Amino acid sequence: MPFDYIISPQSIEQESFRQIRELTNLDGLSREQQQVVMRIVHSVGIPEVAEQVRFSANACESGLAALAANAPILCDVEMVKQGVTKRMIAQPPLCYLNDPRTVARAKDSGETRSMAALHYWQEKLTGSVVIIGNAPTALFRLLEMIEQGAPKPALIIGMPVGFVGAAESKQALWDVHEQLGIECITLLGRMGGSAVSAATCNALLRCLKGEWY
Repeated sequence: MPFDYIISPQSIEQESFRQIRELTNLDGLSREQQQVVMRIVHSVGIPEVAEQVRFSANACESGLAALAANAPILCDVEMVKQGVTKRMIAQPPLCYLNDPRTVARAKDSGETRSMAALHYWQEKLTGSVVIIGNAPTALFRLLEMIEQGAPKPALIIGMPVGFVGAAESKQALWDVHEQLGIECITLLGRMGGSAVSAATCNALLRCLKGEWY
């Protein structure tokens, strides 16, 4: 039985973003912010999710500058790391979740591995791009570290998903980002995840490469 469907990747992408623009409220967003929101919508297939995206005052500008300078990209889980488009970056993203030191540290402390892994972010944090798409505990720990004097990333993409702590960690990020002097992009509520958070970084990378939709 023949099926009628588009096979050209370029045509699929163009039609996808045509529909996203038509279905999504992008009013009041900068060109870069629009690209981020459309990529988030594209990754979940729900135009209404755009209403939950939040940008700090200079989030896109700070993130773009860091990515242009090949700043470290720090990821909470391997799925986020694998989701960042490799052809657009000069060095691979970093993830310490499965580092044997992290495993041992988490076992000794009784905390999540995602929390323990942040211990090994310390020397890479300054001016970095942080992507947290899975673990609320990692986002809470990062905020604690910064409050206690840890170096500040250029941008935090904070979009953990789930039912325990996810919405609360993102709300905490949004509530304290000005007080802590950090730039962030977040997605309020329970929704989020590896695909959404990596897509946010990829949207900024595409802006740097002049790929606009």
